[in-house]
Amino acid sequence: MAEDKKTKSVTKKTTAKKADNVSSENQPQGPGFGIEKLFLKDVSVEVPNSPEIFTNREAPKISIELNNNAKPLSDGFFEVALQITVTSKQADQTAFLIDVTQAGIFAIKNVPEEGMEPVLAITCPNILFPYAREAISDLVIKAGFSPVLLNPINFETLYMQQKQQQADSSAPNVN
Repeated sequence: MAEDKKTKSVTKKTTAKKADNVSSENQPQGPGFGIEKLFLKDVSVEVPNSPEIFTNREAPKISIELNNNAKPLSDGFFEVALQITVTSKQADQTAFLIDVTQAGIFAIKNVPEEGMEPVLAITCPNILFPYAREAISDLVIKAGFSPVLLNPINFETLYMQQKQQQADSSAPNVN
């Protein structure tokens, strides 16, 4: 008799789950975000002044250039690419130049139009940056130099600054 109760309760639970799945398919889905694929899209390493540059003991000056772009692929899928260029100079000579483009394909569903730009400009680059940072660090070491560890980047602040600059440049001058 106890076995009969277990069987009946399991059957009831299964039936209830099936009913829930059917009703949730008919309801509108909330916003969705997923990482489909992360990949290294492009890499360039240049050491134009080797081997002489390795005898120079002057402290290098490191500069970083950052670019981010997004493009739609198909319904709800976007490619976001984060390009980071790191240049090291000693005196007037370039020690190395490393250019990495870390990209990802992201599934973004049911996000309102006004929320799409922040997702593509903040959320996606935040996911891509650690991978690009690791690639740059590895490439610098393989090029024969001391490691370069990029500090974390606040993409939200960069996005807000860009929006502010756009607002300032589009605002009419009252003089």
